Amino acid sequence: MSVAGAASSVAAQEAAQATTGGYRPESEEELAGIIRAAGREGRPLRVIGGGTRDIGHPVTGTPLRMGALSGIRLHEPGALTLVVGAGTPLAEVEAALAAEGQRLPFEPWDGRALHGTGGTPTIGGVVAVNASGPRRVAVGACRDSLIGLRFVDGTGEVVRSGGRVMKNVTGLDLVRLLCGSHGTLGVLTEVAFKVLPAPATTVTLAFDGLTEAQALAAMTLALGTPCEVTGAAHVPKGIGDGPVTLLRIEGFASQVEYRAERLSAALANWGTPRLVEGEGDWPAIRDVRPFAGREGDVWRFSVKPSDGPALAASLRRIAPGAEVIHDWGGGLVWALVPEHTYGREALRGMAGHATLVRASPAVKARMGVFHPQPAPLARIEAGLRARFDPGGVLNPGRMGGRADMGKAV
Repeated sequence: MSVAGAASSVAAQEAAQATTGGYRPESEEELAGIIRAAGREGRPLRVIGGGTRDIGHPVTGTPLRMGALSGIRLHEPGALTLVVGAGTPLAEVEAALAAEGQRLPFEPWDGRALHGTGGTPTIGGVVAVNASGPRRVAVGACRDSLIGLRFVDGTGEVVRSGGRVMKNVTGLDLVRLLCGSHGTLGVLTEVAFKVLPAPATTVTLAFDGLTEAQALAAMTLALGTPCEVTGAAHVPKGIGDGPVTLLRIEGFASQVEYRAERLSAALANWGTPRLVEGEGDWPAIRDVRPFAGREGDVWRFSVKPSDGPALAASLRRIAPGAEVIHDWGGGLVWALVPEHTYGREALRGMAGHATLVRASPAVKARMGVFHPQPAPLARIEAGLRARFDPGGVLNPGRMGGRADMGKAV
């Protein structure tokens, strides 16, 4: 697009903004022009993908809707590579992969049930918050599957990082930096992933009635075996009739059967598990559905797996009636607590961090959404913000201040 064409397009968007209440760029060049104009005028922008994950502090700014920058740009099944526009609906991405017997490795979670939101999740939104589900314990987070991306920073500059076949980064790894930055450093326009084959068979070993300490021991042992467990979670309440501990195995049918037998034998001290075929309760755990539609605040803790039971006990001391879900073998703890409960207090004496995922704007403002960063790291992050968005126009305040970028894990 020519400079004159870009200017004309921005002018058209300005006119549309007056009647629709926001921008909806249809090209990367148009997006860059909108951001440059916003920077010159000191006008903040509220970046919106699908509008399904209400994480972070509220942003006051002109809506910037990214749904038009969509579509699959490249899919090479043989190379296990996918390149897609950031505004593409997640369901469209997953359907295209499924047609080739493939999937996104990290099992992105859907925030609509937990947050009570509508909309359609987009792949750019997934990357923006590093949305990673139960399979993270085996294959890593969203950022670990990213091999490249394109974005427009707060100055209106188009930036490309990584590649379409392998990570090709020298110096600062912008792929990892942008993933989990909640649209505060740049607006994603294109993302590239390494994908994996979908399994032929999925079986879950379900142990009923274990305590949290027993569940932790069982999950730790299971993840240390060669049985290739791809999910390890414990739900004390909210799935079934009582506490349930779930261990997932995926692969070819004969392999899964063999590994399930070996794992059941290794865990004989905890009883005989039920075998559940198919996806079972994993979507509910992924999307934190036991807490959906219920009163209270939701915190998300990342801790050493061995500290999971102690964290749950601490939460129940400071907030009687607190409910938890243990995922990632105990390293991820979701907690539903009464409103106004300061969840970080439960971490006293433990290493880890806590994110206030669901709460009223007033509670978020008082307690902070993301865990406070150590001063040296906060200074580095402030410098990165000053470089990538010197005018502070991209999602200002979303992360709670220019010195606290946070990181979804």
